Amino acid sequence: ALAVLDTARDGSIDAPEWEDAIENALSNKLAARAAKRELDNKKAAAEIEEFTGDFLSAARKCFQLIDKDFSGTLTIDEICKAVKTDAEVVSFLQTCGEENLQFLLHPPRLAKA
Repeated sequence: ALAVLDTARDGSIDAPEWEDAIENALSNKLAARAAKRELDNKKAAAEIEEFTGDFLSAARKCFQLIDKDFSGTLTIDEICKAVKTDAEVVSFLQTCGEENLQFLLHPPRLAKA
């Protein structure tokens, strides 16, 4: 392995050869770290995209379940009635896994919001 560092092939490693080896090793390590960061960033972007899609889908479904009159709007009364009396809405909210939607299960909080 040391023979690779001895670029002059004189049986010893001088300071410039040592520095070249260090610079090459550093360059390789930095390139590997940059590639890992890029891969991590791509994974994070994909995760955010998936989360966003799932959240928006759940929020839209929740709206549709509560909007029984198909008016395209929800009143506080409509939401409160749905979370108190509509088993489908309650079941959806309990199992959707979205805390921001599960907040609707507590009508007194809605009045404060």
